[in-house]
Amino acid sequence: MNFILFLQIVFSALLGASLGSFFNVVAHRSVEGRPWWGRARSICESCGRELTLPELIPLVSWPAQRGRCRGCNERISPRYFVVEVVGAVAAGLLAWRWGFTWAFFLSMAGAFGLLLNALTDYEAGDVFDIFALVMGICGLLIRLFGGRDAVVDGLIGVALGWSLFAVIILVSRGGMGWGDACFMGGAGAIFGWKMTLLAFYLGIMAGGFGVFWLMFRGKVKWGRKDSIHLVPFLAVGGFLTLLWGPWLLYLLGEHLGRPFLTDWPF
Repeated sequence: MNFILFLQIVFSALLGASLGSFFNVVAHRSVEGRPWWGRARSICESCGRELTLPELIPLVSWPAQRGRCRGCNERISPRYFVVEVVGAVAAGLLAWRWGFTWAFFLSMAGAFGLLLNALTDYEAGDVFDIFALVMGICGLLIRLFGGRDAVVDGLIGVALGWSLFAVIILVSRGGMGWGDACFMGGAGAIFGWKMTLLAFYLGIMAGGFGVFWLMFRGKVKWGRKDSIHLVPFLAVGGFLTLLWGPWLLYLLGEHLGRPFLTDWPF
């Protein structure tokens, strides 16, 4: 690993931690119907005290405060720290995989779009269409730098991602919401059609393992109609696709165009 790549990884990890912290707030406040833009400030959820800058440093503040508010000493959810770590690891891995290329920027838009939607679905079972739309627009805008073929691939990915869930929704007669279809459509703009299929497959596989784990822990009972939040599992499959997808498709004899150009195995 050369020094430039090392700096890219470190910078990306710090940026990823900051984005993870921000999107965690966006997801939580969106679910509760509270504003997260403008003059809205971060506050303690227990006492309502406005947090100071030293209490808002990603990866540092939560462990430094031992997971408690400095004002009221109430417990702060470890979710904040976990999401920051996830963001740092995800961004660092993408920088290691792609360097500072267009594939990296597209992957970052995809990874944190997946994370935001996964957080809202995990917390409340809600997938906000606007977040899926923004992810799709960002994907298509970045694909402009790859030329016409890259944009067309993204548009086909949108149609394919949305259609996959539209079929499931119609067959299940409402067993799954249209928000999931919008989410996969937005993700399709990032992936393109080949990687959309791979992301869908890996997401369903991750969901299968997740359900078995929940059954093992007694959280889900066989034969009972428990609600399973699918988007977090699709996000796992999507991130694995952003990291390893072009290589896996290469092994299957498939070559991708820009920005995920793959004329080499890795």
